[in-house]
Amino acid sequence: MTKTIRLTMAQALTRFLARQMTEMDGKKVPIFGGVWAIFGHGNVAGVGEALYQVRDELPTFRAHNEQAMAHAAIAYAKANFRRRFMAATSSIGPGALNMVTAAALAHVNRLPVLFLPGDVFANRIPDPVLQQAEDFSDGTATVNDCLRPVSRYFDRITRPEQIMPALNRAMQVLTDPAECGPVTLALCQDVQAEAYDYPESFFAERFWTPRRQRPDRNELAAAVAVLKAAKKPLVIAGGGVLYSQASEELAKLVQGAGIPVCETQGGKSSLPDDHPLNMGAVGVTGTSAANRLAEEADVVLAVGTRLQDFTTGSWALFKHAGRTIIGLNVQPFDAGKHQALPLVADAAEGLAELAAALKGWKAPSGWTDNAITGKKNWQADADKVTASTNAAYPSDAQVIGAVQRAMGSGVVLLHAAGGLPGELHKLWQAGAPGSYHAEYGFSTMGYEIAGGLGVKMAKPDEEVVVMIGDGSYLMLNSEIATSVMLGLKLTIVLLDNRGYGCINRLQMATGGANFNNLLKDARHETLPEIDFAAHAASMGAIAEKVPSIAGLETALAQAKKNTRTTVLVIDTDPLVSTEAGGSWWDVAVPEVSARPQVNAARKKYEEALSGRVSLAIRERASNV
Repeated sequence: MTKTIRLTMAQALTRFLARQMTEMDGKKVPIFGGVWAIFGHGNVAGVGEALYQVRDELPTFRAHNEQAMAHAAIAYAKANFRRRFMAATSSIGPGALNMVTAAALAHVNRLPVLFLPGDVFANRIPDPVLQQAEDFSDGTATVNDCLRPVSRYFDRITRPEQIMPALNRAMQVLTDPAECGPVTLALCQDVQAEAYDYPESFFAERFWTPRRQRPDRNELAAAVAVLKAAKKPLVIAGGGVLYSQASEELAKLVQGAGIPVCETQGGKSSLPDDHPLNMGAVGVTGTSAANRLAEEADVVLAVGTRLQDFTTGSWALFKHAGRTIIGLNVQPFDAGKHQALPLVADAAEGLAELAAALKGWKAPSGWTDNAITGKKNWQADADKVTASTNAAYPSDAQVIGAVQRAMGSGVVLLHAAGGLPGELHKLWQAGAPGSYHAEYGFSTMGYEIAGGLGVKMAKPDEEVVVMIGDGSYLMLNSEIATSVMLGLKLTIVLLDNRGYGCINRLQMATGGANFNNLLKDARHETLPEIDFAAHAASMGAIAEKVPSIAGLETALAQAKKNTRTTVLVIDTDPLVSTEAGGSWWDVAVPEVSARPQVNAARKKYEEALSGRVSLAIRERASNV
């Protein structure tokens, strides 16, 4: 007879989560690093009580904003290369909806996180309950349905026994390298409290290890044949290289074959910046060294990348007629994008088998030597724009140079939306794999501080540096207080350009007037004078406004010694960005306008479109 234990659905849920294990550095550890929770009437009595019972095995962390706590959970998973992850629970209504943005971020970036929002009563007797959004035509709809399109797996638990198959499916998705992404289990609040006789075997300890798929023999043979015929091969390293922890295999392949490498935002730090074959960033925010090679490459081995528009220059960057893309990816959807030759496999396994099959073959030495020379030229350009300055309003690049000189490449550098991703992608000299942490898949303003907190939880012994603009800071800064409360030190460098400087530059580039981006160009009675240092200090941080680049370097040296979160504020120029490197990006300009600047920008846009169309025609003709 099967042994059972009577628990509420919420108690069964938390007990199950606490018994899921994995291996890190040869040690068995819980696969869930904890649960982020903001309680409300929809989850405090059920999930809250259940979390209390397992608080020693499955720690609960309190945040100040549901979106932020989910960002922290996602950053934790990314910093752990998807080997460990967290859950996040909220009440029904606004708490659940606050997590939708974070769910989309995780969905785009292929990152595991378990969302546990409370839901309405399954029995519907007290409806409408507090915070319930009623759909006049659908009695089954709740606000949690907003999480469906941004979840890899979604389930609504309306009976206590349903949690068993739902949790098994959730774990399969969270740990599957191809399907990996957010999972939502919407928990009806009355069902959270209902008891059921669960089989004891459901709570047996279970061990999860990464699945490493090897390439198909035919796909591997086709990829090897194409590479051996290449005269100008190039590797694009995406985030999948890091998730697979395949940096060593990547280095062996490119060193053996003499193939230069460039990196996406998600893939940056796949190789250290000082590796001679690492050309750095590619695409819209790419280095001149990488983009020149991308334009000329006849074979592109795209490893673990979604090949989004910032990587491909909106598909105008690769100019070689008839060039072939090999899509080495664990997800077939990504492997076959844009008529790529698919090589469906785990990045480490695929790279290792490619290296073995290519042993003894090398790319033409002229191509490799040319790449190395191009990198040296780019480094000279980068040194100029990041050099120290006495300017009252330094550029983002000059601030980056100061942080690099003061902190070195041994830190984990984190950033997200705005102008910083473009400058850091080009200019930051990353060290170890995972030391560059960008959220640019969904470009989410407000990710930075909460994300930094999640990284610090994953890597408590690492120095975590967060770079953030004033726009993102004002959107979501409350987890500074959480970092202080938890004793998790961050160093936050806040660049104040008094508005949304990045999008203002794009507005100008597309012929628009300066409008509604910088604070001075927005409707106002009085321009705000925000004391960011005082604001951060009010949440418990050590905070200082520095007057110059030299002052910033001095303050950063002190921040290394500080034992709690430090926020350093510096005024910057909103109009300056690095001109070297980069490529075209397709941002549609109005066909007609009363502004001559817009009409001029439209003409340039049409010329760029024409060039891309011609490239596509040549490519099709060559393939035929």
